Amino acid sequence: MKKLNLLLLYLSIFCFVNAQTKVNPVIKSYGTVFQLPNADHKPDPSIKYKILVELTENGSKPDSLNEYIEALATLVNLHAAEGVPKENIQMVVVLRKMATYAVFDNELYKEKFKCDNPNLQILKELMDAGVEFFVCGQTMQKRNIDIKKLVAGIKVASSGLTALTTYQLKGYALIKF
Repeated sequence: MKKLNLLLLYLSIFCFVNAQTKVNPVIKSYGTVFQLPNADHKPDPSIKYKILVELTENGSKPDSLNEYIEALATLVNLHAAEGVPKENIQMVVVLRKMATYAVFDNELYKEKFKCDNPNLQILKELMDAGVEFFVCGQTMQKRNIDIKKLVAGIKVASSGLTALTTYQLKGYALIKF
């Protein structure tokens, strides 16, 4: 009887978790999130969210989507899924150190990793949604990387560190991935 009750409990939890609605309200191909109508805390749709994300790490596998870039899509979708209008989500991403590899154009990425850049589509979707990307100019110079070899739409900051401090002083909330 105990085993049957335990099995029924597991099945109930499984059904409850799987009954939640999965959505991609802004970034359609990535960052799927669950809608949780009974959550005790939700983002406030009336707030203008000024989000600054610092990325310093490359993904775990060069031939796979960078999980930190996908986390950006999740972050946008989490806010939108709870009713925050797309225009109230202002996100700036500063890529430093190893994270700069994710924004290499396909030719440079292939040269470095011997495979296509798997991040191209998600970067396009994020930029189409209004997410701004800045790569650290100091990193680019130290590695002798031509800024013309970045994904179209990626901007260059004189330094990632000064971009981070500037946006924080402008009231952006910092998240580090």
